[in-house]
Amino acid sequence: MKPEEIKKLDAYFKRTFHNPKLQVKARPRKDDSAEVYIGDEFLGIVFKDEDDGDYNFSMAILDIDLG
Repeated sequence: MKPEEIKKLDAYFKRTFHNPKLQVKARPRKDDSAEVYIGDEFLGIVFKDEDDGDYNFSMAILDIDLG
């Protein structure tokens, strides 16, 4: 993803989830997606659909996290 896309997504996540600690970061060796963090904790990946320009956020939730 381009740096300006990452910046817009970063602002969107912070605004939408009311959490200034959320960060969207570029992925090493991947340019079709970015990583989402709260502080140092990895939350998931946001992908861009090149066909329609939409973004999709994918977050795995582990069973141990629900305990």
